[in-house]
Amino acid sequence: MAAAAVLGIAVAMGGCSVNASSPSIRSSEPPSLPTSGTFDYQLGGTYDSLPDPQGRIDIVVRDAGAAPLNGAYSVCNVNGFQTQPGEAADWRDHADLLLHDAAGNPVVDPDWPDEHILDPSTADRRSRILDIIGPVIDGCAESGFDAVEIDNLDTADRFPDIDRSGALELAAAYVDRAHAKGLSIAQKNAAELAETAHSQLGFDFAVTEECAVYDECDRFTSVYGDRVLAIEYPDTLAEAGLDFADACTVPDRPPLMILRDRDLVAASVPGYRYDTC
Repeated sequence: MAAAAVLGIAVAMGGCSVNASSPSIRSSEPPSLPTSGTFDYQLGGTYDSLPDPQGRIDIVVRDAGAAPLNGAYSVCNVNGFQTQPGEAADWRDHADLLLHDAAGNPVVDPDWPDEHILDPSTADRRSRILDIIGPVIDGCAESGFDAVEIDNLDTADRFPDIDRSGALELAAAYVDRAHAKGLSIAQKNAAELAETAHSQLGFDFAVTEECAVYDECDRFTSVYGDRVLAIEYPDTLAEAGLDFADACTVPDRPPLMILRDRDLVAASVPGYRYDTC
């Protein structure tokens, strides 16, 4: 989950509405994800190198509010289908862009109770959501990131009241926006959408959490090949009766698979965990 203030970033950029056909700020094609090197996932705290013996970081995912890592392929995490933590009040003027339950209350993610679910069911709503999230994607490009991962693509599966076709239309708009700004873009989780996300929507690579635990690594690698970043967590591995060594032996696992602590804390913080296959 990303922690950047989406509405805050949009306001800081002037609150402007930029459509997906805006001219790119880069002249080159979006840079491809490397398929080798050292990968790290840093949404809970940033640091510029791994503890020995790994050292150098070649590929990193960071929050949209953080800076890219100099010399690394840097991926910017943006929450594209839910609000950001702590931003409920900021969405009061955009309440019709949120999914509501039968009682008229905004729906929250039970796993992240400070995040509301966006409602991409109409073209007007999708356009207005893009007016808010689009400048965040633009900001990733302007900060120097190479790519963006759009979080919570799977909301249409977790919340049946979401219009699936509308969610996919919004995802396609994010792909267009990223490519227009010279960024590659990653599908985040949602294994069942991998083929559609890549071949129809245009996602360039994938980021998957717990694909070994849920026995779905091959659903990503069969579509994206080696262009998959995979993260496993100790708690769910233990619940499944596995350890990270087991995860590293699953068939068709992504070569770039790592173990991280659930909170993704910085290397200097108690509870930090990191390992690689």
